[in-house]
Amino acid sequence: MGQSLTHKILSNHLVNGELKVGTEIGIRIDQTLTQDATGTMACLQFEALAIPRVRTEVSVSYIDHNMLQTGFENADDHRYLQSMASRYGIVFSRPGNGICHQVHRERFAQPGKTLLGSDSHTPTAGGLGMLAIGAGGLDVAVAMAGEPYFLPMPKVLGVYLSGTLQPWCTGKDVILEVLRQLTVKGGVGKIIEYYGPGVKTLSASHRFTITNMGAELGATTSVFPSDERVLAFLEAQGRKEAWMPLEADPDASFDETLTVDLDQLEPMIARPSSPDNVVTVRSVAGTAVAQVCIGSCTNSSYEDLATAALMLRGKTVHPEVSLTLTPGSKQVFEMIVRDGFFSDLTAAGARILESACGPCIGMGQAPPTGAVSVRSFNRNFKGRSGTAEDQVYLASPEVCVACALTGRITDPRDLGIDLITVDTPQAFLVHDNMLVPPPADPAQVEVKRGPNIKPVPLAEPLHAQIHAQLVLKLGDNISTDHILPAGAKVLPLRSNIPAISEFVFMRVDPTFPERCRAAGSAIVVGGSNYGQGSSREHAALAPMYLGLKAVIVKSFARIHRANLINFGILPAVFEDEADYDCLEQGDDLELVDTHTGITTGRITVRNRTRGTSFDVTVHLTPREQELLLAGGLLSYIKHKQNLTAAVS
Repeated sequence: MGQSLTHKILSNHLVNGELKVGTEIGIRIDQTLTQDATGTMACLQFEALAIPRVRTEVSVSYIDHNMLQTGFENADDHRYLQSMASRYGIVFSRPGNGICHQVHRERFAQPGKTLLGSDSHTPTAGGLGMLAIGAGGLDVAVAMAGEPYFLPMPKVLGVYLSGTLQPWCTGKDVILEVLRQLTVKGGVGKIIEYYGPGVKTLSASHRFTITNMGAELGATTSVFPSDERVLAFLEAQGRKEAWMPLEADPDASFDETLTVDLDQLEPMIARPSSPDNVVTVRSVAGTAVAQVCIGSCTNSSYEDLATAALMLRGKTVHPEVSLTLTPGSKQVFEMIVRDGFFSDLTAAGARILESACGPCIGMGQAPPTGAVSVRSFNRNFKGRSGTAEDQVYLASPEVCVACALTGRITDPRDLGIDLITVDTPQAFLVHDNMLVPPPADPAQVEVKRGPNIKPVPLAEPLHAQIHAQLVLKLGDNISTDHILPAGAKVLPLRSNIPAISEFVFMRVDPTFPERCRAAGSAIVVGGSNYGQGSSREHAALAPMYLGLKAVIVKSFARIHRANLINFGILPAVFEDEADYDCLEQGDDLELVDTHTGITTGRITVRNRTRGTSFDVTVHLTPREQELLLAGGLLSYIKHKQNLTAAVS
């Protein structure tokens, strides 16, 4: 039996375990990626490991999230990150160089390699045949130290693409269709591998959009073959030498399969407030629109913005619509200026934002009260835009432009204009002056720390008995935006856990931090898919600082569950989901004999308020058990280093 592309890459990087679904494996990481919202803490954690220099082939530190400098905090963090990169052998991408996933695919991504990034949309690089995985910052810090990345061996879901994209359809419509079929929980525990004759009809730009939004499926990652389309992209970037052909064997089998017929696809749109709330554009056509935003790491390529410019050429944005566009990188920005598209966009009334994440993470452009915003972004969780009761739709840049022109949700096929297609350029404008390589001799580099940068807090080792109050009870699909929001007010505090902890569950229950501290030890209860969305480890680290000892839910999202373990918080699942209904906020709970329970896989929980008890399951690998007993991954690695030093 032949191998899938996924198995080929994993086999070449396997250092622990075997490729058996559900068992823990450890893989070698070739490259890492951090950004300033998660990277400051990841770098502080790397420093705590006392490793003199990163041990990966390439590590890159990007500045793209915390670009609003309304106080000193973000500017201080950027100085810290640049000095830290110089000191420890990391390439530094300066502010203005672009969004990490856009720049990384332009300048660093490589077929057949592995990439671990402290951002959930790291799988974008899978469009080039790379196994790119999002993780918490601590996992990335440990990978930078040369340690393997551990994860449960995922199932491989093969998505068979047949046919050819129809006029006005894009990669955005492909991934929205997959989300419609699978939902935001459908990719949990899986790697999505695209194959079939339809693959060759998709440009690299289309593929990047699809792999980027695979994160919204909850998937470990998504990957495309490395074929002639990938070669064309790398040649255009002046990186032909990075290419290698790589695809699944003709007789490869998959754990699960799904078919998408591109011939039958039409423009799609995700309604508020979930990326899987997907319908055809025509089914909601006519809905009034007040704002349109094109960009983010999902759809901010040269092809995306050039297409938007050509659709807008000679026209004017509807008077009741605010339109913004974000070039994904300096390369994209320079090329749309050089080729005249910048003038087309501004003449039509579009506002051009800097090459950064911006509105996608709530950094500006919050939509009006009660109004619809149509965005080419990847997430539309309620409140993420900065407006509490927002109505955010997700669609392709083509659909976005159609909405901007008409002031209504509009299928671009109904605009009555000729089809516009923009292919991958034969040569991109390559000018790497905003990438700062580390010096050969970093010994004299001083790491600069501002007053907002605080030490990394450590968790306590797992208590044998956990006696805690049920401080908060939540429902299904709680995202990391619910747990710890992004936005201009919160993001500057990412390097200051005491300060940022005041915002935990701010949009759900602003009293949570105060009640958590008053309880001393806290438990949170939730429904299915708890912790979906961003890779932000602060959604585990800040609650741990407040006294969170355990989370009991119906099911977890992959990255958040790993982050909980990394910071010493016990992740438990109801053995009988009916027990969820018997709990109330404020209940006094006791988890009995957790040290034995994490090895047997079952822990009894006594509800001392109600005089009842129930069981939870804790399916932990031996390594994860050790992490909890040590008080988290950082304490575990430092202890392991001390043992090694003592032996030597």
